[in-house]
Amino acid sequence: MTACQFKPASPMSFLDYLAVLLTCITGLVLFGAFYFLELGLNPFQPEQISLACTGDPTEMMVTWVTFSPTVNPTVEYNVHGEPLRFNAAGTMTKFKDGGWLHRVLYIHRTKLTGLKPDQSYDYRCGGDDLWSEMYTFKTLRSGEDWSPRIALYGDMGTDGQSLSLLTSEALNGNFDVILHVGDFAYNMDSDNARIGDKFMNQIQPIAARIPYMTCPGNHETAYNFSNYKNRFSMPSDDMFYSWNIGPAHIISISTEFYFFYREYGSEQIANQYKWLEADLKEATKKSNRAKRPWIITMGHRPMYCSNADGDDCTQNESKVRTGLNSKYGLEDLFYKYGVDLMVWAHEHSYERLYPVYNRKLCRSPLENAYINPCAPVHIITGSAGCKEHHDAFKPKYGPWTAYRALDYGYTRMKIHNKTHLYMEQVSVDKGGKIIDNVWITKHHHGPGAWIIPMK
Repeated sequence: MTACQFKPASPMSFLDYLAVLLTCITGLVLFGAFYFLELGLNPFQPEQISLACTGDPTEMMVTWVTFSPTVNPTVEYNVHGEPLRFNAAGTMTKFKDGGWLHRVLYIHRTKLTGLKPDQSYDYRCGGDDLWSEMYTFKTLRSGEDWSPRIALYGDMGTDGQSLSLLTSEALNGNFDVILHVGDFAYNMDSDNARIGDKFMNQIQPIAARIPYMTCPGNHETAYNFSNYKNRFSMPSDDMFYSWNIGPAHIISISTEFYFFYREYGSEQIANQYKWLEADLKEATKKSNRAKRPWIITMGHRPMYCSNADGDDCTQNESKVRTGLNSKYGLEDLFYKYGVDLMVWAHEHSYERLYPVYNRKLCRSPLENAYINPCAPVHIITGSAGCKEHHDAFKPKYGPWTAYRALDYGYTRMKIHNKTHLYMEQVSVDKGGKIIDNVWITKHHHGPGAWIIPMK
């Protein structure tokens, strides 16, 4: 090393040579200590483990991270309680963060196939004799005649206020899947992506046991969403995708295309819109809608809100709702194909709307029951907790707001069957108390369901 090169001005004694040698050794030890503190005690040790659905109940995608390349990334698994006799080989991708340190992470992905639906499996991931601890997941049930239990939230940072209660519920088996509606860690790229490492390890007790499905938010935009794209393994690499669960068809979109088109191109808006309409057409075919009548969308930035921050959803002509220059607006498209429920985040609050379309609403006779509503229902669930705290509400708000709260928390949803869906809002501030709930009852789904005149 150059730090150990020297040119003595006069002959050196043995003690002088020894002192220089000790200085060099000390430097190497300190460098090594820093290196291993940076990478962890073992850079080959798997961490940041997460699961994702593929759309097939006989499959599960497993993703994890190491800080040095692994020769044979592998998942060992078997049905719960049995020795891990099966193994599945995976792939490895080198991810270089865009920060000034250009830190390198090795992302490993393994798709488990041939699994039995509604079956618990034990697994561990790793390779070359370095393995994670063992985790257990349960595959989703097949078909549409069952009742999925889903946690919904967005805008959760490291040490998010909802994390502890969510983890407790996950460990108790209360959810079949998680939907994180954008904005992770605050931010995953911060501190040369170390914040992303911290966040992914904090959610590992949840995400290593329950499929963790996502969509991007504005806090993922750095380096063209590279941390988001690399750290999660959704069914598509395009940041928009759809999949089925029970009697529901769930569509995940990127609202961020409407806001970062100058940086990353406007063609992605058109590409998503074209894909989205094709997906909705397919989901709305008579045979498909009969099997899975509920169409639920998730995207980060809402169309409507009553917050006092000047965000897009506070504008009469929201970009997400009406599009750019009246092109590619999503509200008309979702109304046309009879989308039942839209799940949003971004605003650091909780807000439930009455069924609304084009700033017109149909108020249900019951405050907490929407029976055959004449328009889609919107839920904003962005209060999981982050360092930016809450987004205050306006004292005066639109008639479409049914309930709103600034409590930290998250939403539980249960799709009971093809006609009944239930949601409730959990307040972490109040120790897990339910502060809002609503039933959506629909005896008819699809475009023909909008039969009640709008007000």
